[in-house]
Amino acid sequence: MITMPALEVEHAYRACEDITRAAAANFYYGIRLLPREKRQAMSAVYAFARRVDDIGDEDGEASAKLDALDAERASLITVVDGASPGDPVAVALADAHRRFGIPLAALHLLIDGVELDVRDTRYETFDDLVVYCRDVAGSIGRLCLAIFTGGDANGHAQLADDLGVAMQLTNILRDVREDYERGRVYLPAEDLRRFKCSALPDVSPELVRFEAQRASEWFDRGLRLVDVLDSRSASCVLAMTGIYRRILERITREPTEILQRRISLPPWEKAWVAAQSLAGVRS
Repeated sequence: MITMPALEVEHAYRACEDITRAAAANFYYGIRLLPREKRQAMSAVYAFARRVDDIGDEDGEASAKLDALDAERASLITVVDGASPGDPVAVALADAHRRFGIPLAALHLLIDGVELDVRDTRYETFDDLVVYCRDVAGSIGRLCLAIFTGGDANGHAQLADDLGVAMQLTNILRDVREDYERGRVYLPAEDLRRFKCSALPDVSPELVRFEAQRASEWFDRGLRLVDVLDSRSASCVLAMTGIYRRILERITREPTEILQRRISLPPWEKAWVAAQSLAGVRS
């Protein structure tokens, strides 16, 4: 394994933290509650995830996007051997892997999930949708857990995976109209038929509340993870999930609002959720 100069690693982490601060509208409020080394590693994971996700969202031919995703898969070799292609995200990710043993399989799963987006995959059943959610978001949960625990998941990876699924289900509900305008439909076809929602993106309040209840149940299961984490990591999880749960609560109260605008929390409310999470764990 090639060891990178400390200054280059520091610059790489700084670049990842800049990406995270600018683009991680919800996650950053939890990440900043962590101690420095864990915060840096989380930023490296987020910067890589952001890059892969952007490939799926950018304009262009599907074949070009698939080639770009294959290139990202190949770049993960540098995470193992520590070689630097002059890419700050790769440098930071390699150092995070060395420090925290982040699971490479989860990084590959993330790419697999974005590939499903590129291929315009539709989901017949909820179980089919869960596979996608585990790829794109459960994988992030497992990566975060490795950073929280120093690579010792100790049998709790499933709980981290469940939280990722819960947050992705919330995203899917929040972004129904936006996703449809980009040619994507994530809601299970069997549910659309059950609630007679054929005129997408318009969906019935009953369907929205049905799917929101599912997401809430995934949160309830996954949040058992908090009990096995150290206080700073637990605060991070509670802050990130707390923001998403408040969004989910608003969707449940006003299900037709998702058809009018993208529901989000103002910065002050996100900061309040983060502060409450930190105070609650300390107490």
